[in-house]
Parts: sequence; C-alpha cells; structure tokens
Amino acid sequence: MLKLLDFLLTLLHTLLILFNLFGWAHRRTRKWNLLALVLTGGSWSALGLFYGMGYCPLTDWHFRVLEKLGHHDLPHSYTGFLAERLTGLHFNDDLVDRLTLLFYFLALALSLFFNIRDAGIRKKAGRTAATAGEHF
Repeated sequence: MLKLLDFLLTLLHTLLILFNLFGWAHRRTRKWNLLALVLTGGSWSALGLFYGMGYCPLTDWHFRVLEKLGHHDLPHSYTGFLAERLTGLHFNDDLVDRLTLLFYFLALALSLFFNIRDAGIRKKAGRTAATAGEHF
C-alpha cells in the first residue's frame, strides 16, 4: 500500500509542478494555473512561517511515506528529491532551491501577464460587442 501511495504522490506532485510551470501556456487553463501558483506560493510563505520557509504539505506527506518505506537522507525539497529520483545524481540544495524559485517566479510572471492580457481582450471584445449592438 505504501508503494502505491508513493507512486500516486509522485504522480500528483509532479503533475502539479508541470502544471505550475506550463499551465499558463493554454488559454483554458490560465486562471487555474494562476490559482495553483498563488496557492503554491502561499504554502511556501504563509505555511512556511509555521513549518519552515518553502513548506509544502504534499512534500511533507510524501516524505513521511518514503521514510516508512525505508528511504532516509532525503533532500530537503521535493524538487531536489525528484531530480535525484530521475537522474540518480545528488544536486546542491542551494542550487535546487534557487532554480525552483527562479522557475516559479518566471511561471508566475507569465501567468499574470497572460491572465491580464486575456482579461483586457475580453473587456475590449465586450465593449466592441456592446457598441456594435448600438448600430442596429
């Protein structure tokens, strides 16, 4: 059962990371992407005040499962763990943290840009449709 839980948490967490990084790219997922990024940042900062900066409940739960499966000396972040799991190599924790933050803020900036742009396009289309109706 723990191995299944490990697999499911790996899948869920990895999909969330990929969605955070690339969910802004498709118009239909942009609002959800922005929400996921805000929740992720909120977890890292707000929950981080109580549990340590960068805290993620999914990482906490997954690492508890991994410890029960006998894994010890886990990296302090999920991205470090995932990089190790995928490559078999150990990466510097500071480098992993800096790259994680860099890509998080890049994805957040892109998500904000496209969501704001889309809102402007919808607003402009609404004004155009309203003025077009005045001609009839």
